[in-house]
Amino acid sequence: MKIAFHGAARVVTGSKHLLTLDNGKKYLLDCGMFQGMGTQTDVLNRNWGFTPAQITSLILSHAHVDHCGLIPKLVKDGFGGKIFCTPATHELTGILLEDSAGIQEDEAKFANKRRTAEGLPYLQPLYTEEDAKRAMDHFVNVDYDTWHPIDEDVQVLYTDAGHIIGSAAVHLKIKENGRETHLTFSGDVGRYKDVILRSPEVFPQADYILIESTYGNSLHDPVATTPDMLLGWIRHTCLGKGGKLIIPAFSVGRTQELLFALNQLEEERRLPDLDYYVDSPLSVAATEIVKSYPQYFNKTIQKVLETDKNPFAFQGLKYIKSVEESKGLNYHDKPCVIISASGMADAGRVKHHISNSIENSRNTILLVGYCEPHSLGGRLMAGAKEVHIFGVLHEVHAEVGSIRSMSAHGDYEDLTQFLACQDPKQVKALFIVHGEYEVQQAFQARLLKKGFTDVEIPELHFERGLS
Repeated sequence: MKIAFHGAARVVTGSKHLLTLDNGKKYLLDCGMFQGMGTQTDVLNRNWGFTPAQITSLILSHAHVDHCGLIPKLVKDGFGGKIFCTPATHELTGILLEDSAGIQEDEAKFANKRRTAEGLPYLQPLYTEEDAKRAMDHFVNVDYDTWHPIDEDVQVLYTDAGHIIGSAAVHLKIKENGRETHLTFSGDVGRYKDVILRSPEVFPQADYILIESTYGNSLHDPVATTPDMLLGWIRHTCLGKGGKLIIPAFSVGRTQELLFALNQLEEERRLPDLDYYVDSPLSVAATEIVKSYPQYFNKTIQKVLETDKNPFAFQGLKYIKSVEESKGLNYHDKPCVIISASGMADAGRVKHHISNSIENSRNTILLVGYCEPHSLGGRLMAGAKEVHIFGVLHEVHAEVGSIRSMSAHGDYEDLTQFLACQDPKQVKALFIVHGEYEVQQAFQARLLKKGFTDVEIPELHFERGLS
């Protein structure tokens, strides 16, 4: 068999890894969208490096755009097989892909206005809302901790990865040429002291491992400091400067963590009396889905639920749904907190809020998760003094801050703990994916010291045979 890496190879986004058996069957691990790659983004998302119609099955780890965002395009381009995932991932992916399709269509319309003026051909969206709906017909639910047959050659086992609700590490049992091979794909690994979710589970011994490495060279701040740090930014921006605190946040995972932290501050009677807006219809829908899977919460949250039936709600919280309401926040002249998607600030409503607020020094843009270096969030985090938003150059006068403790990705201690259940001597090869190259090199050195002997950092479209 062979493994090829068609995304998240020396970059963080675009997760797509293709396993090809000697009999010609092909299994795709994730089908993620590239994000925040500057001018390369669109080209990367339109070119597969393989033929979708030849894929036998898609095995999905979780419902983040960089892992599932190109599924409608895969189906549109000829894929006709089944898509396996956990029940929560199925639900979350459904609302996320429909939202993503709306963004694709809106951005194509915006780009085509400029292209028409320049005499350029129309740009088609990657996929439409109708494409997203059709793709959902291919999904098959698989529960955690049970071996499920993909076909006569491959079985899949999902174990909780603790990253977002429904996230899973993927374990394949492959029968080929009279032998059985075990391959593990980590998906995205969560944190062992996550404020909401269960810790990542141990998993069976693998012959080959694909491990993510987003924070493979760093340690996070203690999770316990998150409410205090968030309160500090609210006091500094809203009470001290009289401005808006704008927080780009992924709709699935990060928004719920923010709401839980704000709820905790209210329970402790420390939450300032302000308006708190969640401006993302997707975030509203995702929060309802997250609430419907309390069995995936850790013991601490299970205890909280005994006295607080909705740990994601508090006084002053307002959900914004319509476009008109969202635009109205631009004229809101009172101090407030706005939580809006997307997390990298490269698309969605938060991009409009940043555009409207970035030149006012009273305001703060607070980044609470990973941002690709070329994304708007990444450029702001790097200290850019000027940024282009919707084709307009803006001077950055708003304050830019970050809270590192809120990442849903494990740091290098979490990642090495995730691998601690494995005997390195039995792992024939370990592939580092889903990370920036310099980070991956540091993580590679760490894993070699842990006893893994063959640790590779594959390039885009690199293919290797697995004996």
